[in-house]
Amino acid sequence: MQLVREWFQRHLSNPQVVILVLLLSSGFLGVYLLGGMLTPVLASVVIAYLLEGLVGILQRRRVPRLVAVVLVFLLFILSCLFALFLLLPLVFDQLQQLFVQLPSIILWVQGQLLHLPERFPEFISEQQVTDLTNLIRSEIGQLGQKVLSYSAASVMGIISMLVYLFLVPLMVFFFLKDKERILRWFGRFLPRDRQLASQVWREVDRQIGNYVRGKVWEILILWSVSTLAFTLLGLEFALLLGLFVGLSVLIPYIGATAMMVPVALIAYFQWGWSSQFAWAVTAYTVIQILDGNVLATLLFSEVTNLHPVAIIVAILVFGGLWGFWGVFFAIPLATLVQAVITAWPKDADEETIGDEKRIETVEATAARE
Repeated sequence: MQLVREWFQRHLSNPQVVILVLLLSSGFLGVYLLGGMLTPVLASVVIAYLLEGLVGILQRRRVPRLVAVVLVFLLFILSCLFALFLLLPLVFDQLQQLFVQLPSIILWVQGQLLHLPERFPEFISEQQVTDLTNLIRSEIGQLGQKVLSYSAASVMGIISMLVYLFLVPLMVFFFLKDKERILRWFGRFLPRDRQLASQVWREVDRQIGNYVRGKVWEILILWSVSTLAFTLLGLEFALLLGLFVGLSVLIPYIGATAMMVPVALIAYFQWGWSSQFAWAVTAYTVIQILDGNVLATLLFSEVTNLHPVAIIVAILVFGGLWGFWGVFFAIPLATLVQAVITAWPKDADEETIGDEKRIETVEATAARE
């Protein structure tokens, strides 16, 4: 207890730290407990945050804010209509075709697996292949039942979606139009002495803004390029595969590797071992290499570098808490944690040690020169 008491006295005796901890705890608990009810509000905030970048660009070109907001909002509505009435029907059509061909794909996979005991009898038997194919059929059957049960019980979900289609754009417009008024209203409930919290927010705002906007552009670019490449090669389900390739960037390192499997399977099922199969796999590999080494560097040049282990841990933790949105915001939330740790006030002893190390470094550099 003495150790705990000393730790609290050392770290939480600063009012700035207490304010920061209370704000972070309140925000976390609010999203965790009320996230389901506030889904349209949170979605509207995220979309408005994305569109704020375009509004800022127009304002820097001396366009009045109201005019900039109206132009960006109209562009957003046109994009939504294009996706809703043109892209989504094509995606669902290809998804339906995939489900129609799924039984023949399963039979083909089973036929390929039955050849394995002949080639590698010491590693796999016919009984193991049969058990594996039965397991695959069982899992797919359960998936189909879940889809049917969800469809049968989704009347209220459809009604809620229709309500969201009206509410979300309306809230996005007002979040953009009345941004300053809303921020001033929230500021009335916050302590005046909040320099540490403001410092953390400025850093996180810069990092998250760059990351979220860059990630959306990365998804759109990869979706378009992958769809174009697969279409030119004649690969089936090109639009659907391109969409999943774009969404795979939400899970760094893992998504790109995982998407190689369906791309390679569909290409092999369509062409077998042929030059077309090799071209499809090569095109996907080249797209991923260009994304990792060129596109991501251009889009995320200002994002704080995080260790791969930290990124994977953030994805597991926040994805487990908030599902899709937790995965999407895993890196920004990890950036928030890093910003808090960086801005956290240090003890006097730590600052003295740090100053001594900096002095020693300067003296050693001067001696070498």
